[in-house]
Amino acid sequence: MSVHDVDVLMIGAGPSNLALAVALEECGSPELAAGSMILEQHEDVKWHRNLLLPWTRSQVSYVKDLVTLRNPRSRFSFLNFLHERGELDEFVNLGTFNPFRWQLSTYQQWVADTLENVQVRYQARAERILPIHAEDSALIGFAVTLSTGDTVLCRDLVLGAGRDPFVPEVFRGLPAERVVHSTQYGGRVAAAAALARPGRPMRPVVVGGAQSAAEVFMALHQDAPGSSPVMLLRSIALKDYQTSKFVNELFFPSFVDEFFAMPEPARAKVLAEMHLTNYAGLAPPFLDELYTMVYRQKMLGQPVSTIRGLTDVVDARVESTPDGGEEVVLDVRDLKSGRVEQVRCDAVFLGTGFDSRMPAMVRDLAESIDLAEITVDRRYRVDLGAGARASLYLQGVNEATHGISDSLISVLAQRSADIAGDILDRRAADLGVLPGDQAVVVPV
Repeated sequence: MSVHDVDVLMIGAGPSNLALAVALEECGSPELAAGSMILEQHEDVKWHRNLLLPWTRSQVSYVKDLVTLRNPRSRFSFLNFLHERGELDEFVNLGTFNPFRWQLSTYQQWVADTLENVQVRYQARAERILPIHAEDSALIGFAVTLSTGDTVLCRDLVLGAGRDPFVPEVFRGLPAERVVHSTQYGGRVAAAAALARPGRPMRPVVVGGAQSAAEVFMALHQDAPGSSPVMLLRSIALKDYQTSKFVNELFFPSFVDEFFAMPEPARAKVLAEMHLTNYAGLAPPFLDELYTMVYRQKMLGQPVSTIRGLTDVVDARVESTPDGGEEVVLDVRDLKSGRVEQVRCDAVFLGTGFDSRMPAMVRDLAESIDLAEITVDRRYRVDLGAGARASLYLQGVNEATHGISDSLISVLAQRSADIAGDILDRRAADLGVLPGDQAVVVPV
C-alpha cells in the first residue's frame, strides 16, 4: 500500500475525463497536466463497454469528439486519430458523420495512450473518498482509497464516472444472475444464456423502449441462438428520436449559458420538451432495421420475436418448474385492457436507463463533508462552502442546471475548457494549501 499526491484527480476514464485530460494537456501549464491523474477501474478504456456491438453507431457527429469544437487544430481529434492509423480515406468514403461505437471507443483509448503529461492509472477502482482538512478545519483536498489499498491525495477532484444503473423496484427481488442491466450485457449474456433448461434455447425478456433496450433485443438474436426475445415497453410503440435541426441547436455548447441562466420552472419545461431528443427513443435508421428484422421473420415463417407496447410489469418472481428447474415469472398488465397475464422466461434484460439522482459516490461524498445540498456553478464546480480551498467538479450529471446535453458527448470539448479554465483561475488567484501540508483525514 502506498500514498500518492496529485493536483487534479479524475475518477473514470470515460469521454468526459479524457476530454478534460486533453484540455489540461493543452492549457499551457505542463506542470498542472503532469500533476493530474485519471483513475480507471478496468484494464483499458472502452466506451459503452458492455454494448460495444459491431453494428452500433454513435448518434452524435464525430466533429463533437473530445476536442474539435474547442480546438480544431488539436492533434487529439478523431480525424487525426484516423489519419495516424491510415484509415482516413476509408472513413471519408463512408459518407457519414456517425462512426461505429467501437471506432469511437478505440479513438478514446488512443487518446489515453498518447497523453504526454496526464497519467492514466488502470485497474484502480475508487472505493472510498474522504475529505482532507487543514488544522484550521478548511477543506483542502480529498483522499481516495483504491481497491488495491493505495491512497491518492488530491486538491481538486473530478467525478466523471456517470450515473448509476437504474433497476426498477419490481425486479430487485429476483436473483442477481437472472437480471442483466444493459450496462452489463456483454459481460453477462453468456452466463444468462446458460440458465436455459437443457436442450432448449434461452427465453429472454427485454424491458424498456429506448436505444439500449432495442440494442439488447437485437443482439440477443445472435447471442442466444434459437430464442425468440420478447420486448416489453410501457409506451404505445417504439419511437424515433426527434432529430430536427432546430431542436438540435439546443445541444450547442453555447446553449448551456442560456439554459443555466433560466429560472428553474423554465429549465424544467425545456427538459420535458427535449425528452424525446435523447430518451425513450431510437435512432431512425436503427428503428427501420429493427422493424425490417421482425417483418423478415414473419414473411419467412421463422420464430417471430415480440415487441409489446402499452405493457407494464407489476410483479416478478422465480418459480420451480416441473422438471426440477427454475424460471422467472413476470406478471404483465396490458394497459389497454387492464388484464394481467404471466410471461415466463429464463432471464430479464433491463434497458431501463439510469438513476436520476446524483450517483451514490457523489451523495456519499456530500454527506462526508456535511453538504445539505449539491449545488453546481456554471463551471461545474460544487459549492463546498466558505473557506474551502479544494474543489469538486461533476461531469455528466448536471442536466437540471446545464441542460440535457450534459449527459451526452455534445458538449465535451467546451465543458473541459470550462473546468480547466476554472482550475487555472483558482491557482492564479490563490495556490492554497496542498493536501500533504499538515493535513488530517477526517473519518466518516
